[in-house]
Amino acid sequence: ISLVHHLISHGGDVATPRATGLYFQKRRGGLIYFGEHILSFAACGGNKNIISMVIDAGASTRVQDYLGNTVLHILVLQPNKVAACQSIDLIMTRDAELQEPVPLDMVPNLQGLTPMKVAAKKGNIMVFRHLVNKRRLFLWRRGSFSSKLYDLTEIDSWADNMSVLELIVRSHHKEAMLLLEVTPVKQLVSLKWNLYAKHYFRVLMIVYLLYISIFTTCCFYRPLMDMPENYSKPSLDKTISFKTIYIQKPLKESYVTHQDQVRLAGEIVSLLGAVAILLLEVPDIARFGVKRYFGQTALGGPFHVILITFACSVLLLLVFRVCDVQREGDVMAVCLVFCWCNVMFFSRGFQLIGPHVIMVQKIILEDLGRFMWQEFIFSLAFASGTWIIYMTQDPAALPTYVNFPITLYSEYEFGLGMINLPWDPTIYAPPIIYVFLIVFSIIAGILFVNLLIAIMTDTEWKVVKDKDLLWRIQVVSTILMLERKLPRCLWPRFGVCGLKYGLKDKQFCPLITTSVATNQGTTLTLYRYCKYYHSPTY
Repeated sequence: ISLVHHLISHGGDVATPRATGLYFQKRRGGLIYFGEHILSFAACGGNKNIISMVIDAGASTRVQDYLGNTVLHILVLQPNKVAACQSIDLIMTRDAELQEPVPLDMVPNLQGLTPMKVAAKKGNIMVFRHLVNKRRLFLWRRGSFSSKLYDLTEIDSWADNMSVLELIVRSHHKEAMLLLEVTPVKQLVSLKWNLYAKHYFRVLMIVYLLYISIFTTCCFYRPLMDMPENYSKPSLDKTISFKTIYIQKPLKESYVTHQDQVRLAGEIVSLLGAVAILLLEVPDIARFGVKRYFGQTALGGPFHVILITFACSVLLLLVFRVCDVQREGDVMAVCLVFCWCNVMFFSRGFQLIGPHVIMVQKIILEDLGRFMWQEFIFSLAFASGTWIIYMTQDPAALPTYVNFPITLYSEYEFGLGMINLPWDPTIYAPPIIYVFLIVFSIIAGILFVNLLIAIMTDTEWKVVKDKDLLWRIQVVSTILMLERKLPRCLWPRFGVCGLKYGLKDKQFCPLITTSVATNQGTTLTLYRYCKYYHSPTY
């Protein structure tokens, strides 16, 4: 402190100097990021006396670095959260003396993020709660009851495309999900979901089920006719018989009868639905980016892949039908699998099964992938050794070892328990084959089965532990999806306008809180949303 005082008293400049070297910039692998200005370095140090001396000497509280970050932005990113909150209080108090039209905590950086939004994006719960509480207003207090107004600016997504709710869903930090337990975020999400979003989402589910039912019916009643005698059959191996008796009708004969006209109406609905799906999905891909949109579980990434693939396949069916391509049955089969699998996306509308769908996604996309890769390596090893022995045998005697690809596939099936032991005791085999079969049976039947159980149990434990948070993040992502796709008239703005209380034109969340003592000697704070604040006569 004395050194800083000595420098300032001898004419040290605290406003102009900037640290702009690469070492001081925010970058991957960087050791420190204290901004560029002297005040930001002093704030990150956490000494209140030094901060006050630097401000008194002429340092501006509104300086911004090359990223547009103010001192508050930089404090949000510091590891010492307690010291950061204390420095934020001091700097905001000194900045309030300037009477600027925009408060310092509302100044955005070049990405359009305020300090509160940066805290939400990084999952900094302590600083986020501190900034929320600084905007909180007390209306009255009666004993253990108190009435408070929480500012919803930057939190509610109604009029902000980069709201706190949006940043929580987009964030890669697990701590960001914990912000959904912070007041008033928790109450806002609960109100939006229970009053509107839940019902809209379930109506959307009914519409989707009706749509895919129409598509499925059109597929089941697709135009077929008896295969003519002069139909050119594909050239097959002599051991394979051709049993097809129906083929697709030409386009001119597909829409003749009344039943065909009814099916045509259903096919038009299917095509319009596919176009609508693409028109709704493509803007979100551009908004979030391909990697984040398809890869993030909370956004329903795998289901978006399924849905877009289904829509494109439906449009491909149109091309096949118009061009009289005889393979439209293959595309229909893919469409039916995808459209009905996508029904699982709507499980997020139900708390009982929503988190478990995330568990299924993680097991399929992560656990099974690792397990199948290890199983394939062992199958490849033993299939190579087995084929070396059986390559001198008669292929007709052992169909499971007729060539190396079939041998590899047979070993893989045997390892997964899909077939019995591929061994014929009536045919001579070298003793080493028995050794291979015994060792592979032990590895596949005992080691790998228990390995898969252990991997899936670990994933299940992680999901069950965080199932409430996973449910909430699914709810928030669903609310944001519906708000983007449905007309604004269907979404009333939540909260109460501050003009009713002589405040600024902002939305506030009115809550009544009470403290209740528990049996463990702790105090539990209960929050209740004040519906009567909406009444004009209040």
